[in-house]
Amino acid sequence: MAEPKEDDFLDDIAQAEAEELAEEMAEIDAGALEVETLRAERDELKDRWMRALAEAENARKRGERARRDAEQYGGSRLARDMLPVYDNMKRAVESITDDQKEASAALIEGIELTMRELLNVFGKHGIEVIAPEVGDKFDPQYHEAMFEAPVPGTKSGEIIQVSAEGFMLHDRLLRPAKVGVSSNPG
Repeated sequence: MAEPKEDDFLDDIAQAEAEELAEEMAEIDAGALEVETLRAERDELKDRWMRALAEAENARKRGERARRDAEQYGGSRLARDMLPVYDNMKRAVESITDDQKEASAALIEGIELTMRELLNVFGKHGIEVIAPEVGDKFDPQYHEAMFEAPVPGTKSGEIIQVSAEGFMLHDRLLRPAKVGVSSNPG
């Protein structure tokens, strides 16, 4: 049998060292791969957490806005239903003659006080009267044209008659003012 040569021995050592180094590199590669996988998972979880946090903040803001809207505009149906009461009381107050004021002063005063209290309650709840006057410019955001007529001495688009006042609930139109508008071409 031939004796092992020194070169074969060195080759075996080199090969053993190469295998050991390869195993260490494989472990390092596996470790690095695991670290990269964990980083990617961490980044994904952080992204999901940030999105969930943003969604929770958006939900809180939506809830706050809904609460505010409900507080401000929740009574809009009731308010809209009260407008004919205002219209009728206003017509009643405007139709009172001087003779009736003298004959039924206490009754007339009660009606006028009721009208003022109704306006105070409207103001307390953010309801404002839109009271255009003859000669004002027609604004389709606040006025509803009931008719057009060519009235001499007016310009086209001027209000020539106010049939009913309008109302705003905070910044929303509750009912437009009903007006007649000049169609004079001049």
